[in-house]
Amino acid sequence: MRDFSRSHEWLSINTATVRKQWPLDRIIDECAKRGIRAISPWRDQVAEVGLDKIAALLRATSITLSGYCRGGFFPASDAAGLKAAINDNIKAIDEAKTLDAPCLVLVVGSLPGALSGKPVHHDITRARNEVRDGIAASLEYARKVGMPLAIEPLHPMQAAERACVNTLEHALDLCDELDPDETGALGVAVDMYHVWWDPKLQQQITRAGKMRLLAFHVCDWLIPTRDLLNDRGMMGDGVIELQKARGWVEDAGFAGFAEVEIFSGHWWAQPGGDVLDTCIARHRATV
Repeated sequence: MRDFSRSHEWLSINTATVRKQWPLDRIIDECAKRGIRAISPWRDQVAEVGLDKIAALLRATSITLSGYCRGGFFPASDAAGLKAAINDNIKAIDEAKTLDAPCLVLVVGSLPGALSGKPVHHDITRARNEVRDGIAASLEYARKVGMPLAIEPLHPMQAAERACVNTLEHALDLCDELDPDETGALGVAVDMYHVWWDPKLQQQITRAGKMRLLAFHVCDWLIPTRDLLNDRGMMGDGVIELQKARGWVEDAGFAGFAEVEIFSGHWWAQPGGDVLDTCIARHRATV
């Protein structure tokens, strides 16, 4: 396993971690000052500053991407909504390509309307079928332009609103169905916040192997967790065995960045520089 204790060479910052403190261009500048080599930005943050401006700033600072957030949200209430979701994913693929991202992360979606508290229906099987079909349609275009898609399974607590793919096993089943030859066009993003609890985690990481492991996200699960969306912990403050899990993904062939992704009312209330400095220290000590 790689030694992270002496440098933060393999640290990436998912820009949601300091999104409340700074716009994306400032985040890039602050990361560059600290020798952070990679980020994973969100589409709305890119749009706020401008796609071309962000692409130019990444080139100027020599900062690369560990992923691009996000595509997905495929299920819809009708045919027009399904088509609109595919079109939006194609746009996301093009943005990821412009930014030279290694993959587009897919948060696949679930019951239409559930995010606003008014689900159109309760048929999660239908939603999962629409996810499969949406990934298949997006994959066809992604292959043409050379942009890998990374399915991110989310914790079951978010099965109704954000993602009806909730285990690494389910995500890999979709990969095997839609990309049976393991071409590198379709894989998974392993976010430890969402999968740390899974008794099959090591087995499924091994199953994924080098070709399917496209991204690795770290933070921590707090005891108690006061908000299931926005109370992620800084690495080392919770119960996730991060170094053990990194050993598993590296044994399976992953050699990319460990991406810090923290949605946290606590950390969003801290000065952005302090947050980044803490990320660097914890990445060395606990990841």
